[in-house]
Amino acid sequence: MNRYSRLLSNTLVFTVGKLLSKLLMFFMIGLYTACLTQAEFGTAELITNMANLLIPLACVGISEGIFRSAAAKDGDKEAFFTNGLLVYGVGSVVFLCLAPLLTLIPRFGGSVWLIAAYVVVANLHTVVSQYLCAIGRTKLFAGQGILNTALVIGLNILFLPVMDFGVTGYVSSIVLADLLTTVFLIFVTRLWRAVKPKSVSRQTVGAMLKFCLPLVPTTIFWWITGVSDRYMVDMMCSPELNGLYTAAYKIPNLLIYAITIFDSAWKLSVSAEDNPEACAAFYSRVWRAYTTVAFLGGGCLILCSRLLASLLFAGDFVDAWVYIPILTFATVFTALCTFLGSVYFASKRTVGSMLTALVGAALNIVLNLLLIPSYQAMGASIATFASYFVVCVLRLGTGRRLIPFKGEWGRLILNTLFMGGMTALVTLSESHISSLPLAWGSACGVFAVMLIFNYRPVLELLKDGKRMLRGR
Repeated sequence: MNRYSRLLSNTLVFTVGKLLSKLLMFFMIGLYTACLTQAEFGTAELITNMANLLIPLACVGISEGIFRSAAAKDGDKEAFFTNGLLVYGVGSVVFLCLAPLLTLIPRFGGSVWLIAAYVVVANLHTVVSQYLCAIGRTKLFAGQGILNTALVIGLNILFLPVMDFGVTGYVSSIVLADLLTTVFLIFVTRLWRAVKPKSVSRQTVGAMLKFCLPLVPTTIFWWITGVSDRYMVDMMCSPELNGLYTAAYKIPNLLIYAITIFDSAWKLSVSAEDNPEACAAFYSRVWRAYTTVAFLGGGCLILCSRLLASLLFAGDFVDAWVYIPILTFATVFTALCTFLGSVYFASKRTVGSMLTALVGAALNIVLNLLLIPSYQAMGASIATFASYFVVCVLRLGTGRRLIPFKGEWGRLILNTLFMGGMTALVTLSESHISSLPLAWGSACGVFAVMLIFNYRPVLELLKDGKRMLRGR
């Protein structure tokens, strides 16, 4: 099986598992917006987002180190897992000792135990599942995602409409689902047999930490770029507006789901690639297809933003649709940044990923402070887009020095202009109701032009797909 067929095969496996899981969770938005108030929904998301910030801090991102080390063609995979598990254990103990410091943040004073449990359990789940994925248990990795989602949905139904646990029920369902899924994975694979205490060594731990430590601040900076705006909207405007803004994020998350699926398969492929010239050609071909899908997929979401909001959101949450176009535009560049981040991952030059993420985070904070007071949540949306756009440009420029693939700047610029025009037309139609049909019709026209402009990459993508399915 060649590298393209292997990438397609892994992507299809992850798609079956992850996409089904993500779609099921996507359609749970209606339950959340029906059972929680705008303020409660915003608070629940702030808690989970804070936990996601602390996850890499608690265990220094060791799951990435385990994945990158175990996915390589050489090396003792069980030794990497054992040493990674040791780092996880030490990190978790230290984190639990420091967790009471979260009470100093008024917003989280009564939720410290929820956040602590979320972080410790999520890290264990990630360590176990990433190791299994790295050693080739991709079908199990995809299947456990479906199991995890089914558990979250079942527990959500029990804790929200039935038992009315509110924010606590929302977060607890995620924690319990992660715990039960991890227990399942451990027993079904007899994973304790992969733990080899004699393989623990300072050299192995040091090598893994050298790779994953720069990813910790990268994750923090990425969190600042993607999530800090919600905290700032909550503090500078109101919890209710943050609830709307948070709900709006759920539609562009469809693209995030697709990114997550492909990213898992892509990292698995590039980690095993050891030929520099072949790697550059591999990147060039996949980058062309990836950008095409990202822009066309984003364009579809922008055109359907109002319809999706009316179908999926309950009550006053429908008003959140106006933020969806610009957040979708931002998410397209999130996708491009994620792909380009794999350049640093594959070449083990993760410091570059950290520095570009730092620029994005700093720019995001400055723009949020400047724009939110005047434009509220819309200002936060614009700040998010600008930050991801700048990081994308930086990563495309610096990443090609590590792996010299074809960046196709001209096509990237034109697609950006097309999508920017669609975003402006759809968003401005809200304030000019009389010109609504003309604005949306014009947006559809721009999308048609973008589709024609990208017809060659689309045809190439279809031909490559057929060829790979035939195993050529």
